[in-house]
Amino acid sequence: MPGNTENLRKATAARTAAAAARAENALLAMINEGEQVTFRSLAARAGVSLDFLYRNTGIRSRIEQHRTARPARPGPAGHPGGEHASSVVRTLTAQLADLKRRHREETAELRQALEQAHGENLLLRRRLGAGGQ
Repeated sequence: MPGNTENLRKATAARTAAAAARAENALLAMINEGEQVTFRSLAARAGVSLDFLYRNTGIRSRIEQHRTARPARPGPAGHPGGEHASSVVRTLTAQLADLKRRHREETAELRQALEQAHGENLLLRRRLGAGGQ
């Protein structure tokens, strides 16, 4: 039996080392690809648990360091046809505002119809109650 515990320790150490290597490789890939580094995204990409990342102080400190350094994103001026993009945004914003307005109006109409139906239902219940006595 003593040999079994030693084998278990070795297997656990090997599993931990493999998980650490997966996390390191995934972290390097995320940094090189300019992805935002978070504990959740790294855990998903490396196939390790959040707990593992939090408990591993070396990986944890690297995640925290890269999490605060956001990847640089080009601004709207960097895109060709920036004026066209802004007109599309204005058009879509106007369409969204119109949809919201219509939604509010339809919701108000439906609430009014529901209130009316509840009132009619109450009247019918009262009539049934009065006629049954």
